[in-house]
Amino acid sequence: MAGKLYAIGTGPGASDLITVRAARLLETLDVLYAPAGKKGGDSLALSIVREYLGEQVVIEERHFPMTADAGEKQAVWDQVAADIEQDVQAGKQVGFVTLGDSMLFSTWVFLLARLQGKVLADGSPLDMEMIPGISSYSCIASAAQFPLAMEQQSMAVMSCTAEPDVLSAALQNHECVVLMKVYGRFNQIRSLLAELGLLKHAVLMANASMATEITYRDLASVDEQAKLPYFSTIVVNRAWNA
Repeated sequence: MAGKLYAIGTGPGASDLITVRAARLLETLDVLYAPAGKKGGDSLALSIVREYLGEQVVIEERHFPMTADAGEKQAVWDQVAADIEQDVQAGKQVGFVTLGDSMLFSTWVFLLARLQGKVLADGSPLDMEMIPGISSYSCIASAAQFPLAMEQQSMAVMSCTAEPDVLSAALQNHECVVLMKVYGRFNQIRSLLAELGLLKHAVLMANASMATEITYRDLASVDEQAKLPYFSTIVVNRAWNA
């Protein structure tokens, strides 16, 4: 059998929110690569899918450093991409799991940039398939019963690492804005929402779909000193009250 690579979105966190296609595929893999946020730490993406893995699956947990050192990050991406290519070249069915959807704010995209267009020793292209996953903001909207967009409304998905003026423009130009990567930036984002009169139209959810899920519908009441979980996202809809 020819080797193939699958990028698999795990969904937001709950193991029963992965797709049926992903669950069926995970059982058949030869090798599964899973990103770990800390050296020696367990991979959250792996913990979500572990119950679906076949006994034959070899697990490769890889640490992707969260650092401003571009050279260090690129070295890791290069090495993991090379290891994956080698496994596919050997005829293995290889998976890479990532939280949410693999094509949105995902480490996978950096690997895709390195692997797309690769040609194997026999002259064939490296075969890849992406299995979509439920994005965290879709889960949040459903859990909070807080719509995203409809009819002629527009929606923007933004990283809170963007400059304040960029975030402000998005909040003014779109009916719905998803603010991801809130961790460590909540107070600045809350001030911006207050300035634009949007606090009553915003919901914050952390660890969506997990046992530790937390929801805040009144962002003004959140303690300034509160340390929000890493997986915290704010959804703003100017046409809907929180």
